[in-house]
Amino acid sequence: MFRIAQLSDLHCGHQFFLPQHLERAIAETNELEPDVVVISGDLTSNGFKDEYVLAREYLNRIECESMVVIPGNHDSRNVGYVHFEDLFGERNSVLRVGSTTIVAVDSSEPDLDNGQIGRGRYRLIEAAFEEEANLRVFVCHHHLLPVPGTGRERNIVNDAGDTLETLQRAQVDLVLSGHKHVPYAWRLEDLFVVNAGTVSSSRLRGNGRPCYNVVEVDGTHVDVWRRYPFHGQEKIIQFSTETLAFEKYTARIENEVTTRS
Repeated sequence: MFRIAQLSDLHCGHQFFLPQHLERAIAETNELEPDVVVISGDLTSNGFKDEYVLAREYLNRIECESMVVIPGNHDSRNVGYVHFEDLFGERNSVLRVGSTTIVAVDSSEPDLDNGQIGRGRYRLIEAAFEEEANLRVFVCHHHLLPVPGTGRERNIVNDAGDTLETLQRAQVDLVLSGHKHVPYAWRLEDLFVVNAGTVSSSRLRGNGRPCYNVVEVDGTHVDVWRRYPFHGQEKIIQFSTETLAFEKYTARIENEVTTRS
């Protein structure tokens, strides 16, 4: 079993920051002993140095040797990407763990909420995935496909179409992103796209709850779980990287909340 934990949209330092949820999610993640931890952006609320320092202190508690961290649009406010590089290193990275390749790209633009991958990166992305791998994962902060239940679509990647075509050519299996604080999963041709919610912010839409994702890979079978700090888990989607057969699941816990209210 190969396991990836994905935490997104921490928003450290803001009035809506929920430190108890982040602490719990980190404790649960350590119990899972994942092979890789992905932090898919918005570590901070406004890109200020003290927020970055706080985020660094929290992420230092994660007991995983292989960690992928990228900035989000909030992290690039107020020239915050300078602090990101000082405390977390490069904003783009390639990680190979076993037979899995993970390519992570900074999709943020300074002081803008919308994102962009950029045509100068397309060939670099394809080259990074050329090496043989059983699972190819692409990570960016902004969602490449519209997410239901998030209102008017404004903050998608500007070059989403060309990026998706690049990922198809690179035979990517899974895309992990965040940004909208609403978890969701899509299949687009040969590609599975999974969006994470916020793990530790109270800025939630509708009946949403703080959550994070866990990806479990067993051969060609992939399960993606949505975990709620303090409150268990439920499966989002399962699929085969070989046959592309898949099954999506209803958000049972959120439906129960809606029914009770």
